Formats: sequence, C-alpha cells, structure tokens
Amino acid sequence: MTETGRSGQGGLRGIDWADLPHGGDLFGEMHLSQTAAQTGPLAPLPALWPGLAMCGVASAAAAWLSDHYGFPIILLGLLVGLALNFISQDLRTHRGLDFAARTCLRIGIVVLGFQVTIAQIVALGVAPFAALVVVMGVTFAAGMAGARLGGQSPYAGILAGGATAICGASAALALYGVIGKDRLSQAQFALTLVGISLASAFAMSVYPILAGDLGLNHGQAGFLIGASIHDVAQAIGGGYAFSDAAGSYATIVKLARVAMLAPIVALVSLTIGQAGAAQDQPLWRRLALPWFIVAFLAAVVLNSVVTVPTVISHAALVASKALLLLAVTATAMRSRMDLLLQMGWRAAVPVVTATLASFATALGFALLLI
Repeated sequence: MTETGRSGQGGLRGIDWADLPHGGDLFGEMHLSQTAAQTGPLAPLPALWPGLAMCGVASAAAAWLSDHYGFPIILLGLLVGLALNFISQDLRTHRGLDFAARTCLRIGIVVLGFQVTIAQIVALGVAPFAALVVVMGVTFAAGMAGARLGGQSPYAGILAGGATAICGASAALALYGVIGKDRLSQAQFALTLVGISLASAFAMSVYPILAGDLGLNHGQAGFLIGASIHDVAQAIGGGYAFSDAAGSYATIVKLARVAMLAPIVALVSLTIGQAGAAQDQPLWRRLALPWFIVAFLAAVVLNSVVTVPTVISHAALVASKALLLLAVTATAMRSRMDLLLQMGWRAAVPVVTATLASFATALGFALLLI
C-alpha cells in the first residue's frame, strides 16, 4: 500500500500494516492459535506466574493473619481472596489462578492421605464406626434437604452435606472437582466454603463447652467432637480442649471420617457423573474414579503398610494445608462478589441444616454407645 493509499484511509499515514502483529489476520485465526498455544494445558511457567504469584501473596497474608490472630486459616484465605477478586479481571492471572484452584487442590488431597491409616479406622471398633457412618449419612441427607428448603440447586446440597459430613473445606474442594462450575457456580461454592469454615470455627469453640455442660465422659465427648466438627485441625483441637483422652479419641473418629472421602466422592461421581464428562460414555469410564481420589487411596494404603517417619508425616500435613489454602484462595479470587450478594441468606441454609443434623445425630450416638 502506498503512502497515498494510507492517507486515504482516515489519515492513517505512515502505518506499516505488514509489521503489525496479526495485521492481516482478518478473522483472528493466527491470534487464536498463538493464544491457545500459550494457555493450553502445558502452559509454561511464565503463563502461570502472574496468577500464581498473586495467589501466593494472598495465601501468605492469610497464613500470617491466622498465625498472629488465631482465626481459621481456610476462612482467612477465603476472605482475603474475595477481597482481592478484582485481580482476576486481568486476563493474565487466569491461567495461574485456575492452576492453583485445580492442580494444587488435587495434589493437596493426595498428600492428605498420608495422615490416615487403616489401623486407625480398625481401632475405632465396629459399633462406633457404624454409628459414624450413620451420622455422615444423616448429615449428607440434611444438606440435600436444606438445599430444597432454601430453594437451592441439589448440587449445593451435595456440596454442603458432603463437606460437613467428611472433612470440611478439603471435602468441599474434592466434591466441587466432581460437580464442576458448569453445574454449580463458583460464587455458590465460595459462599458454601465460607459457611463451612464459620460453622467449624463456631463448633470448635462451643462443642467442648456443651459436652462439659451435658456431663459427657471423655469417650462420649471425643466421639461427639470428632464426628460433628467439620475441619480436621479444629476437630482435634476441640477434642483436646475437653481433655487429652477426648482429644485422642476425637482424632481417631475424625481420621475415620477423612478416610471416607474417597468412597463418598466415588459415589457422587457415579451418581451425577464427573464434570465435563459426556453423557454417552461407556460404563467403565463412568465408574472410573477421579485420579486424585485413586492417588488418595494409594497414599492411605502406603501409609498403612509402611512406617512413615514423623518428620515426613508432619511435612506432608503442612504441604497439604498449604496446597489447599492456595486452592481456596484462588477459587475466592475468581468468584464474583456481585453474585455472592445476589444469593442472599438462603444460600447458607444447606450448611446450617447439615451442621445441626451432624451435631444432633452425633450427640445421640455418643449417649447411646459410649
């Protein structure tokens, strides 16, 4: 194109279109192909770095606040992430935030398996374990009923009931990996996580006091606290707040609940299908467990047959908490605050009903069996 031609195009004199990126790419095929290459599943570290860096800074701030002020670290990660959700408006952060929300979550769940052994579950005994299964079933059903009462999606009930029944935020993250954001919005997921974290913190503070006021013995208090408090660390802390004996028993009960993560996620996956799976998949594909649940089971088995040194076990626990914190923070940063405000109080009903059912059922069995 000549200089005269350029000046006739709105006075765009001196522009060399051939040197501009994608200047002759009328429909954007070149641009889209290069963008896909940069943001594909094997995206290099530079593509992940902006989102990972922002998520890491937010998670570190949450960890510092938790260490200095004693608030639950998962709850702080959620709140800090929600406060910084404007960062996700920058498209450069999306790959890193998605990586943290998905990959860090799955690795964190796998590493969590090194905290459980088959011997711990066997030590619980047949009757208490059967009672624990009933408590978990009632809690799950209460979450589903709460979703119906609150006019929420049944997937919200699955998420709230399953997370309350198993191990709080860790289970919520695993279940959301099966449910998927197409069936349940990230805003609903973030709100459920906030509710679970608040309910767990409340339970850790109140349940030991209630157990004392009700005159429960060490075993009864340990079962009540271990079977009904959501988060692992808070269940164990609540047990030891009552007594050392209750804390030891609460630890066994709680870890037995954690071991049920894989079976429950498998049942949910079989019932509703994995996120993004085609409806016409063959049966063997629909029965297949998510890879991170299989790896979780493998970690439990390995931890049961091999004596893992205490240093490694502790390091695995710290790594699991850090990875899950990154996943929670990244999810909150990708959530839209306007959608959270639109949901209102009804979105918290499944968590409330599941929490109340968990406490009432666990208290009943604690009085009957122990």
